Amino acid sequence: MKIKDLVTIGIFFVIYFVVMFAVGMIGLIPILFLIYPSVLGIIGGTIIMLFIAKVPKPFALFILGMLSPLIMFAMGHSFVLPLVSLVFMILAEVSVRMGKFKSFKCNAIANGFFSCWLTGGFMQMLLVKDHYKALYEKTGMSEEYFHTMEALISWQSMALIVLGAFLGGIIGAFIGKAMLKKHFEKAGIV
Repeated sequence: MKIKDLVTIGIFFVIYFVVMFAVGMIGLIPILFLIYPSVLGIIGGTIIMLFIAKVPKPFALFILGMLSPLIMFAMGHSFVLPLVSLVFMILAEVSVRMGKFKSFKCNAIANGFFSCWLTGGFMQMLLVKDHYKALYEKTGMSEEYFHTMEALISWQSMALIVLGAFLGGIIGAFIGKAMLKKHFEKAGIV
């Protein structure tokens, strides 16, 4: 990996982080927060598919995918978020490598796994609830909001959130493929 690739990772990270933050606004309504990873997978799929096409190198996707959870960890989230993200980023990295960065099927599956990293934030509610509650209090969320989230997040709903994130990533990959073909190739970007 060259300096140019690291710069590209940085540029894509900033774009992805802005999109992640914008999509995260749906979380102001607790029930919609549960679909946040799915929606981000759909919208962010274009960004990730373009990234895979632009930087088809070992560990590039892994590095991009670990930046957000590590920054969020530094901002107060628990170890659960980067640990869960690590598992999903390893799966995403294995998938893109299996397809040698050229197989749409493998890249789409990688995008599905990539989209699951955000579920680590939800898993904090189940695994380290006191830490998660303190984080909510620091961010100014009301106790009512926290209790609503506490009622919504269970191991059963967590399974659906992970599945939704994965499927959102797959859908996002198809949208990204269509946009890559229609817009990015015409513009000579890829």
